[in-house]
Amino acid sequence: MSEKKRGLGRGLQELLATSDWLRRDDIQLFYCPVENLVPNPYQPRQKIQDQGFQELVESVTQKGVLQPILATKTDMPEQYQILAGERRWQAAKAAGLAEVPVLLRESTPAEALELALIENIQRRDLNCIEEAMAYRRLHEEFHLTQQELAERVGKDRSTIANLLRLLQLPADIQSDVVNERITMGHARALLSVNDPQTQRHAREIIIERQLSVRETEKLLSRKAKPAKTGGEPVADAHYRHLEESIQARLGTRVTLRRSGQRGSITITFLSDDDLQRLLELLGVAEPNAG
Repeated sequence: MSEKKRGLGRGLQELLATSDWLRRDDIQLFYCPVENLVPNPYQPRQKIQDQGFQELVESVTQKGVLQPILATKTDMPEQYQILAGERRWQAAKAAGLAEVPVLLRESTPAEALELALIENIQRRDLNCIEEAMAYRRLHEEFHLTQQELAERVGKDRSTIANLLRLLQLPADIQSDVVNERITMGHARALLSVNDPQTQRHAREIIIERQLSVRETEKLLSRKAKPAKTGGEPVADAHYRHLEESIQARLGTRVTLRRSGQRGSITITFLSDDDLQRLLELLGVAEPNAG
């Protein structure tokens, strides 16, 4: 079998010559058939085959896999779970390699997630939502505090906290961040309002007008405040359902308030254009309209 088809590049010899940790007793280096490797179930990266993937395939085809894939044994004979390097493995398969260099080491589930997370962070391969989800999983499954997470990945605790806050956004807005329709800065600005419907409507304005983060912050700072009517927000399930129905119809925040037999409906708008949109939905013409 040719060196190319085995997936070995010059970088491996250099790695062997300089890496003391490869000489540890719990680590083995060998060639592994690509079909004997399985993905890491703790892989935080959701999009392995992104726009740069084909370039990696071409590089692997020409030069082989320059950096060994880190893996651990599974309960199945001759099967190994990838700890770090899943994208290289996928590229090796796409390039038609039969074998790839593998570093084998023992690993716990927590270490499997931590290694995959750290590798992707160091390579800047994760978007902010994927990174936040990985931190949340480390916290929920392995009970790591924000400070412990920060120490593991070499970041400030405040950075971890800000990333985790992004997961408070509705799932569809998180998807917009993953798909690069809006940025992390836009997402953080949307957290300044608590109502999901208002967040969604602001998101549409951001995308439609291609607002910058600063423009988004200014837009949200102009959010209309509920009028003080002396009443209280309704708690009755029937009125709450009406409130949600009106919000869904108008695409903005709506507040119902009751004071005895009387009450008020407050409709939030975010800009002059948004007000015009609401007026059209309600069939109301502006005073100066012809």
